[in-house]
Amino acid sequence: MTTSTHHAMPESGGADHTVAEITQQPAVWREVGAIVADARDSLDAFLEPLLARKDLRIVLTGAGTSAFAGEAVRAAVARVTGRRADAVSTTDIVADPHASFPDDAPTLLVSFARSGDSPESVAATRLAEQVLTRVNHLVITCNSAGHLARTHDENAASHVLLMPAAANDQGFAMTSSFTGMLLASLLAFGALDTDGIEAPAAAAEHLTAGGLDQAIDTLLARRPERLVYLGSSSALKGLAQESALKLLELTGGTLVASSETSLGFRHGPKSVLNDRTAVVVYVSNDPYTRRYDLDIITELRTDLAPADVVAVAASPDGLPEDGTWLLPGLAGADDATLALPAVVVAQLLALRSSTARGIRPDNPFPSGEVNRVVRGVTVHPLPERTNDVT
Repeated sequence: MTTSTHHAMPESGGADHTVAEITQQPAVWREVGAIVADARDSLDAFLEPLLARKDLRIVLTGAGTSAFAGEAVRAAVARVTGRRADAVSTTDIVADPHASFPDDAPTLLVSFARSGDSPESVAATRLAEQVLTRVNHLVITCNSAGHLARTHDENAASHVLLMPAAANDQGFAMTSSFTGMLLASLLAFGALDTDGIEAPAAAAEHLTAGGLDQAIDTLLARRPERLVYLGSSSALKGLAQESALKLLELTGGTLVASSETSLGFRHGPKSVLNDRTAVVVYVSNDPYTRRYDLDIITELRTDLAPADVVAVAASPDGLPEDGTWLLPGLAGADDATLALPAVVVAQLLALRSSTARGIRPDNPFPSGEVNRVVRGVTVHPLPERTNDVT
């Protein structure tokens, strides 16, 4: 299977970084596997005493795409560790730290950050230390020179896990940084082993070599003005959120994108549907959860033209032949692992939507109203808490 994608990717100015960073992901994942394997002894020495505590709370945090990485792995981390795991964005922690940490439980704060230089990244870790009696930090970042990595590098209560240099995306949108950090967390907590990297990597290589180009072009030829991503399990809900954000970012906000769960979509968000709406449903590998995805697909194919409803799945069971985009070799994978190649589908769809509109994906906001690294945030000091109710 080839990783060459010159024939598959759109040729457009201002897309060089984004194209390269989507394409390189299988290679990045293999490198992440080697990095975590090399760090295994130090990781275990750091994690094992924490995970031995039955009252440990694991909080997975980040902002934007990095927050969605936490949501995507939350259930897998909870399952494999047997500990409470919550995904709480850094933006929520900074805005309301006491609500983010309502109980003074021993906490492992897992911070995902591409650059580690956004204002909330370090602020969230400092606020956790201010609010909690005992907190440790696992920092998963792509930038060794970032503020977050430098702050925690020499901290005895912290462990910094650096991603390959290539994962520090130079394009506007996070692509290989998202999947690299997601994978690193699964490996770090033992929710996946290094042998498990090959199946998602092979599926991603199939995609970047053009495996779904014709299907994506057929969908986009219908010129949707709204696109909805649905995912029911915790992992696929996080994936749907990231997919919608990727489309919104790379098209400069010109293609309206939203996300929901298959069940939640009926409770109001379904109002977005019209004759220019397309829906992508990420179909769970869990047999129970999968039933709800199949139900919404059947329903949507009566509400919309069947060609506007896409199922992204590892298995064709129960799905219509037309409109099903298969990810080969992953029928038995956990949904968090399935998310690795599935998000490549969303990245490619966003990339092709962007270039079709004449937008430059590497910098879809040339006037600077939205930035690669967030600016303009003032982090205010947290006052000492009193018992007064305001």
